[in-house]
Amino acid sequence: MRYVVAVAEERSFTRAAKRCFVVQSALSHQIKALETELGVTLFARTSRRVELTAAGEAFLQHARASLEAAERAVASAAAVTGEVRGTLTIGVIPTVTAIDLPAVLGEFHRAHPAVRIKVRSGGSDEFIADIADGSIDVAVLGLPESAPPTGVAKRVLAREHHMAVVSARHRLAHRRRLRLRDLADETFVDFPMNTPGRAQSDLAFHAAGIRREVTFETMSTDLMLGLVRQNLAVTLLVPAMIPASSALRAIPVTDGPTRIQYLAWSAFNPSPATRAFLDAVPNS
Repeated sequence: MRYVVAVAEERSFTRAAKRCFVVQSALSHQIKALETELGVTLFARTSRRVELTAAGEAFLQHARASLEAAERAVASAAAVTGEVRGTLTIGVIPTVTAIDLPAVLGEFHRAHPAVRIKVRSGGSDEFIADIADGSIDVAVLGLPESAPPTGVAKRVLAREHHMAVVSARHRLAHRRRLRLRDLADETFVDFPMNTPGRAQSDLAFHAAGIRREVTFETMSTDLMLGLVRQNLAVTLLVPAMIPASSALRAIPVTDGPTRIQYLAWSAFNPSPATRAFLDAVPNS
């Protein structure tokens, strides 16, 4: 089953054999023997292309589940003796600021060297779905205060109030405090529409009954801040994402959005590695 999963993911018998540390002929022989035993063809193959058949797609889903169950069984048995093993897959938003993730992972690895750590970058909504279907174990999320995650266990890591970021040359740069209505006529740079990072600001402006113009959309905070420095736009960011710069001004917004960062995981039978990681993350 492990060979089938490797070929399906690599789309190549050669790369799958290298990944599984076996010669290609042995891997091909084992898969052919499995196909003969099952009476179905799992892969359609040519000299240049490998694809799963319909039977292969059906087999792959259960093969992955079986391998995960086997790995969980080994990890659970080892946990009885005090050793934490297995794989820990962590989802991380690009704008995580609540924890020093490299430091936490370093400490976790030193405490549990037998755990294989995987890190994936993505969005909060995606990670909530991934936790539900078991494809990741734990994630750091960033969501609007009014939209907490559902269907997952969670712990608040940080509650952050956005600040307005403007160029030092901007007409509002001298202000000590702003309200959203002060920014109503500004050109904004923000995260793309329908992303959790954007939702925080959109919800705040909607609640205040104010329309705003978002001309620039990007997932890169460096690009956002570069546009602000050039006085092409303003933005709203949490303080930890705003660098000290003579070219920028960060101004509190009294009715601005609030982002909450969460640590989220499945409450249903978390693995020993997941429980150990949750213990390693400092409480807020």
